[in-house]
Amino acid sequence: MTTIDKKALYQWCRIPYAELEGHPQLRIPFRLCRDTQEMGALMARELVDLIKKNNASGRPTRAIVPCGPNSWYAPFAAMVNTESVNLRSLEVFHMDECLDWQGCELPRSHPYCFRGYMEENFYGPIRTDLAVPESGMHWLRADNVEDIKRKITKAPIDITYGGWGQDGHVAYNQARRHPFSDLSIDELRESTIRVQENNIDTIIALAQRTFGTAYQFVPPMSVTLGMKECLSAARIRLFGDTGEWKQTALRVALFSPVTPEYPITLLQEHPDALITATVATADHPISRHPEWDLGLEPGSGCGKSPDSGRK
Repeated sequence: MTTIDKKALYQWCRIPYAELEGHPQLRIPFRLCRDTQEMGALMARELVDLIKKNNASGRPTRAIVPCGPNSWYAPFAAMVNTESVNLRSLEVFHMDECLDWQGCELPRSHPYCFRGYMEENFYGPIRTDLAVPESGMHWLRADNVEDIKRKITKAPIDITYGGWGQDGHVAYNQARRHPFSDLSIDELRESTIRVQENNIDTIIALAQRTFGTAYQFVPPMSVTLGMKECLSAARIRLFGDTGEWKQTALRVALFSPVTPEYPITLLQEHPDALITATVATADHPISRHPEWDLGLEPGSGCGKSPDSGRK
């Protein structure tokens, strides 16, 4: 697998967050939000406006939608309900789902059962006269991969919403770490809906986020849309508001050449993609510590005295 050059990564990470918007070296458009509340309202407003526009022209809205970031569910429901936005023609393709070690669905109340969370927080608050019909909710399972693939390719997708993971995964398109099955950028680009084992780093990140690092409770498998499905939409909008564990992946997405080590970099090839992040996610500790010596220069490391260079 191609790896990120550490010196280049250091330069990307040392850019202050306030200088990211409009930076001359950006490879993809970037938008900065103050905080979770501002980002959630923005996410909700943009999808509501798209649905209203399509409703007015008598056409359905077909959207790939994630479970998270979750800051937009409440403002989305409020806008839909107060503005009486009809969702009967909204078709939602849920981008991924966690599975247990046998590839089975999780209990609805499990913290990583995306369906249970979306049923309660995304669909639940919508007025019944406006609600998305069950036929418009396309949930991923281990046994319906081909059916979902067929439904997605039946007509154009208007928009892909999403976030990204610690390794820049979009949906559950993780950086492949199998020692005997390397992945080229072309293979990643053409990846489609599948059931898979989750990477160890993904499991540890989710364990730290939710279970006090009790990795034993994190689902070890997932079913996901491929990058091919995610990239097929007319527009792609990714959002991040969960801070530290996504900071480096954001810098790679904005500045690195396309690489299978960070699947999010494939968005650079899309004609209408935009990444949005809060200040907490756009910030990076390296940008605040120019005095750090990370051992990137020749002669650093073994054999170098801790006091070398001091007068």
